[in-house]
Amino acid sequence: MYQPQRHATSRHLAIRNHPYHLLQWGSSQIQPALVLCHGWMDVGASFQFVVDQFSDAFTESRTIIAPDWRGFGQSRSPSAPDHFPFVDYLGDLDALIDGISPDAPVDLLGHSMGGNVAMLYAAARPARVRRLINLEGFGLPASQPAQAPQRTARWLDEIRDLHHGKIGTRPYADAAEVSARLQKNNPRLSADKALWLAHHWATVGADGLWRIAGDDAHKVVSAQLFRADEMLASYATIACPTLMVKAEPDTMAAFWQGKFTQAEFLQRLASVPDVRVASLSEAGHMLHHDQPHALASLIEDFLEN
Repeated sequence: MYQPQRHATSRHLAIRNHPYHLLQWGSSQIQPALVLCHGWMDVGASFQFVVDQFSDAFTESRTIIAPDWRGFGQSRSPSAPDHFPFVDYLGDLDALIDGISPDAPVDLLGHSMGGNVAMLYAAARPARVRRLINLEGFGLPASQPAQAPQRTARWLDEIRDLHHGKIGTRPYADAAEVSARLQKNNPRLSADKALWLAHHWATVGADGLWRIAGDDAHKVVSAQLFRADEMLASYATIACPTLMVKAEPDTMAAFWQGKFTQAEFLQRLASVPDVRVASLSEAGHMLHHDQPHALASLIEDFLEN
């Protein structure tokens, strides 16, 4: 099994009355802080492979924080909500940054869903973000107002299905099965890393079965439409230097099947005043797993120069 090269301290705290877990590398007294925001159905420990590739000088000059978003990993509430509004991630991130770096802006990195959160947060709180990195956080196809009634109806249906036990994830017999699932999701993920990540991505229940550490309610569709015009307006207010890192080959083509293209996203990204785009070859959507050394070098170069 993979052996981490840099030890993380596990911390638990309350954020907006919700139990939160985060991993911390380095002393909390060192500024600036680098906050790592994971994607949907992932956990903060997912960034371990990249953190292990940072240079000693880089890790010794800052504190690095990777929270588990609410409802994921160890940030799960016994109250078991039946849906997770996207804006709550923004509220949680604001409270977290106020707690760990009240007097100085942070460097903010997000992957996928976390990248979308990071972009919107930097737009809303420009003074709180020194530099911004988005890993494969492309957003969604533009929606239309006429879709609202159907979306609301779907949301209501899925909440009902959740309470009737029709929405959920299947259990796994052991960590090896979880590891195999991770490798099925990402064939580039090596067996040793998959097995290590399985112990963070899933938990063992009283029945001895392993279950993904993500509330089933995350599978309930958002009642809120994705409004591309609002995103463009937000992008235009991002004040800090921004780095967009995408995988090569293009991961959007296979996923969206023409409904939303990388060219469309890059056109949106042009609204960000100070942005540069980098690509990592031989990587998929989970590029922080596939090319951790190359990604670590990109991050250090962008944040330090």
